[in-house]
Amino acid sequence: MQVEIQKPDTAPAARVAGGQDLSVRVPATSANLGPGFDSLGLAVTLYDTVRVRTTDSDEVRVRVSGQGEAVLPTDGTHLVARTIADTIRRAGYEAGGLELECENVIPHGRGLGSSASAIVSGVLAGNALLPESARLDAAGLLHACSALEGHPDNVAPALAGALAVSWEQDGVFRSVKAEVHPDIIPVAAVPATELSTESARGLLPAMVPHRDAAANSGRAALLMQALTADPALLWEGTEDFLHQGYRAPAMEPSAALIAALRAAGFAAVVSGAGPTVMTLAAGREQADAAEAFIAAHLSGDTSGNWRVLRLGVDRDGARVVVHQR
Repeated sequence: MQVEIQKPDTAPAARVAGGQDLSVRVPATSANLGPGFDSLGLAVTLYDTVRVRTTDSDEVRVRVSGQGEAVLPTDGTHLVARTIADTIRRAGYEAGGLELECENVIPHGRGLGSSASAIVSGVLAGNALLPESARLDAAGLLHACSALEGHPDNVAPALAGALAVSWEQDGVFRSVKAEVHPDIIPVAAVPATELSTESARGLLPAMVPHRDAAANSGRAALLMQALTADPALLWEGTEDFLHQGYRAPAMEPSAALIAALRAAGFAAVVSGAGPTVMTLAAGREQADAAEAFIAAHLSGDTSGNWRVLRLGVDRDGARVVVHQR
């Protein structure tokens, strides 16, 4: 019997260079902002940082501090490590050994873009580890991150900073950056409880009334004016008709806080899929008032501990720093 040995059509993929050392810092994001469902996202001054080193071994080791420290995997199944390897593999290379140090500040499962931050960290790190000729450009990075996340509303502002308006055209994710009025101050009320994006999306109906869709499109257009030029319009511009009411049963304390804030004239919304409540204040005085109102409202809350964070708008987006070794 004759045995024929077939050679592979292509040579094994080359490994990225060992001894590389870099850090990626990615901001938290608040998507939707009321009526901008799956299209608007705001970068805020809360950051996750990942330090990545390539080694000559095949081992992947991850050290996590902060959010998820006791529960996240510490091997190649960790989302950032997996995304780095996937990004490098898609470019025709292999990652080899990796050492990651993840400093997680963004709360998990609260609607502040923690998964988007991890994906952006992994794609940017993997891209930076590649030879320069194999790297993605800005449009390629946006599409890669959006495809992994499933939607661009969080990854776009995480990449570029400020306010992002995102959409999908012929299977390609795209986004434009808009500068945010300097008076706007985000105030986040973060509950102790988590809510998965999948659970929140499962509460949405397949169809909505035409009048709601029409009202929502008008509010989304108004919100752009409020965020970029006229913060006095924030309360009207953040009114939503598409998703927050349907999701309220899954986050009743958050829904009650939003209703109370809005009744008092504050531009409060669900941050992303929730349950964080984001109030967009027009100036320091209104931010002070919003914090005091939230504290008073939550003083009798028995559903769990809340954190109130006064944030800023991150205007620059994710940053990669290469360390010399």
